[in-house]
Amino acid sequence: MEENTQGKRFVHASVLLNETIDGLAIRPDGIYVDGTLGGGGHSFHICRNLTEGGRLIGIDQDADAIGAATIRLAPYAGQVTIVRDNYRNIADVLKGLGIAGVDGIVLDLGVSSYQLDTPERGFTYREEDAPLDMRMDTRNTKTAKDIVNGYTEQELYRIIRDYGEDKFAKNIAKHIVRAREQKPLETTGELTEAIKAAIPAKVRMTGGHPAKRTFQAIRIELNEELDVLRDSLDTMIELLNDGGRLCIITFHSLEDRIVKAAFRKNENPCECPPSFPVCVCGKKSKGKVITRKPILPTEEELAVNPRSGSAKLRIFERRASLKEWEDQTNGDE
Repeated sequence: MEENTQGKRFVHASVLLNETIDGLAIRPDGIYVDGTLGGGGHSFHICRNLTEGGRLIGIDQDADAIGAATIRLAPYAGQVTIVRDNYRNIADVLKGLGIAGVDGIVLDLGVSSYQLDTPERGFTYREEDAPLDMRMDTRNTKTAKDIVNGYTEQELYRIIRDYGEDKFAKNIAKHIVRAREQKPLETTGELTEAIKAAIPAKVRMTGGHPAKRTFQAIRIELNEELDVLRDSLDTMIELLNDGGRLCIITFHSLEDRIVKAAFRKNENPCECPPSFPVCVCGKKSKGKVITRKPILPTEEELAVNPRSGSAKLRIFERRASLKEWEDQTNGDE
């Protein structure tokens, strides 16, 4: 918990903290990147494991997070560089700092507790009078309000279906369009009411909050979250030094599927038919998936932080020579 630059409390419990720090297999003199810096929770514990020769690069697009992390990481200021950017630009950020490779990267995806609990950010469906914002980077001019009032019914249906995975997506899109024909939807409460009207009363009584999936879908669309993740994974793996690890915490199935598929592809990129006795496509493995199954929060963590319930951690290790790595592993056994 830290003060941000505006004097508010930046509250965000670092999910799967111990598992992530262990998963990074930190080298005391290594270089590490926290691509979703947030309040600096994971980064603080990375820094605690570094010697004076180690270094941490923190990247975040949220100004409030930057302010909070700067305070949190002050004891390690000489080893920390904080950059306000999107992790999709990690290669350019590192190039600008003269860094060719790193020993570990961590991503803690999704929306932070602080963002959810700050009504004026517009991420939460639990506030009635909050503006329809949902920007993770307030330098962007496009907001959730533009999507809600500007997208066609078909476009709204697509994002609610694909990113919210809501079975009532078609009806929700129809009700949003119907509501905005009366007046533009400007607050989270107005959007929530339109969504509620699209869902049968019996479902509203038994399911979770009826607006949860639609808000998620709009947030993902606005911030291009899945595209950013999908387009960055190969780059991050390429930036890892030999033995370096990429640890990614996801919070819903769409993110997890993307990470799982990318890790598998980088471990086994061969496109040759199974019937071929040897590989002729020339595509070489970039490393090894450490987590065959995702690491999940413990019962103790769930009791302390219920929002960690959907979290999954997957880990990939870069290896210049996978055969050498497998020989060493088999020898250890």
